[in-house]
Amino acid sequence: MASVVSAHRVALDAAAVRRDFPILRQRIHGKPLVYLDNAATTQKPQAVLDAVDHYYVEENANVHRGVHSLSGRATDSYEAARETVRRFLNAADANEIVFVRGTTEAINLVAQTYGRAHVRADDEIVITEMEHHSNIVPWQILCEEKGARLRVVPVTDAGELRLDEYERLLNERTKIVAVSHVSNVLGTINPIAEIVRLAQPRGIKVVVDGAQAVAHTPVDVQALGCDFYAFSGHKIFGPTGVGVLYGRKALLESMPVYQGGGGMIGRVTFERTTFADLPYKFEAGTPHIAGAIGLAAALDYLTAIGVERVASYEETLLSYATGALSEVPGLRLTGTAPAKASVLSFVLGDVHPHDVGTILDREGVAVRAGHHCCQPLMARLGVPATARASLALYNTREDVDALVAALRTVQEVFG
Repeated sequence: MASVVSAHRVALDAAAVRRDFPILRQRIHGKPLVYLDNAATTQKPQAVLDAVDHYYVEENANVHRGVHSLSGRATDSYEAARETVRRFLNAADANEIVFVRGTTEAINLVAQTYGRAHVRADDEIVITEMEHHSNIVPWQILCEEKGARLRVVPVTDAGELRLDEYERLLNERTKIVAVSHVSNVLGTINPIAEIVRLAQPRGIKVVVDGAQAVAHTPVDVQALGCDFYAFSGHKIFGPTGVGVLYGRKALLESMPVYQGGGGMIGRVTFERTTFADLPYKFEAGTPHIAGAIGLAAALDYLTAIGVERVASYEETLLSYATGALSEVPGLRLTGTAPAKASVLSFVLGDVHPHDVGTILDREGVAVRAGHHCCQPLMARLGVPATARASLALYNTREDVDALVAALRTVQEVFG
């Protein structure tokens, strides 16, 4: 990693970064792989692969309560990973970090614990038009169960939240605001600190879906002021099947347990069960130990490079890509907010996005095509689906040029 890590004032060297990601060396249909599907999942650097391999080769054992040496080493590595996450998010306490399977489980955990305990009939939960299904459906289920109401903040044609409408929706019945930090379709970076500032004086808890943010912009949960923050390991160069829920300690302590089983108990009798302290009361069963260790390696890798450097590099690359795609005849970008992360969703004339994605794949270019688990947003945009190119720290201008050339091939195929 020393080859890519230098003083943070030095511009990021994406070509050097690429060498840390073995999968990017392969060819697809005889063409060099151009991986532009990072909003779906990111690739993994060698440092992460090595960390996971080391766990299984040298430390594989179950964590906590084991008295033998392997269990002790595995426990130390697992808990060290929790501390790494705490530092990365600037949480106040490692006990505010709960390991889960991903953003989806984290949001469901909040909905089914804090939500069930505090939302009553006729209360309201506020979300936005740009939310991923994972930040819609859990709240719908809760509202249906409790007789509460789901309120939706609209977005502008450019893909920005209508903050005036957001503030208008907040009232004495609002109990929770759930919002994405960065839209997975539009790339819009939402003003989380302002959203929190308007909510918290009213006693409203703010839940942030950070899945698309953590790999692209610095996240400081104390500075943001949010009550909960969720993200997935595989969106930030870590393994699949592991993620994080950050929650304010006092809130997590007050919340009922989510699942029952081993690891989350204090004492069990047939008459009564007591539960473990934070964060273990929310971590039932054997956790994804290797996933947490791999996630910590990914966060260390990104931190060493510098999240600020990554954000600056991606901002420049996004500007280049936006200009390049704007030159493609018949291509229309969706999501043109001034504050954007590295997501470019588009439609190309009358060509179905799935056809676009299929032909791009033949050219070695990997993008996503579909509704991106945002069907209500697609309805707002007036399209059934889009193609989506999403950038990461290892992408280059050459990748963008390859995408543009492949899009011209699509146009040739469809005349």
